[in-house]
Amino acid sequence: MNYYYSTTIEAPLEEALEKTRNALGDQGFGIINEIDMANTLKEKIGADFRPYRILGACNPQLAYEALQLEDKVGTMLPCNVIVQQLPSGSTEVAAIDPVASMASIDNAKLKEAAERVRDKLRAAIEALKGA
Repeated sequence: MNYYYSTTIEAPLEEALEKTRNALGDQGFGIINEIDMANTLKEKIGADFRPYRILGACNPQLAYEALQLEDKVGTMLPCNVIVQQLPSGSTEVAAIDPVASMASIDNAKLKEAAERVRDKLRAAIEALKGA
């Protein structure tokens, strides 16, 4: 089982970030945090790294439903989406598959909720293919 969905778009990082935020927004997700890994790695350990952002995407209604089913599921929230610049100049966008990440939790209703989140994340990634 693959643990993520991804696509590559022909856009620089900042443009890809905007398109990704819009595609996620169209599926009911907001970005509740953003980590700039290149800056963090430079500041913390002096390492140079390609432009790489981690977006913490959250669909509040679906998160609420999941937390009602399993209160420790918050350890897996928000859904991470990465946007990284490739050497070619294009940008890869990848989102976690919440079904794969929650496979270890024995809760059938949570699996159903994760499938709904997966479908929305996958739809956002698919929308970027034409971006």
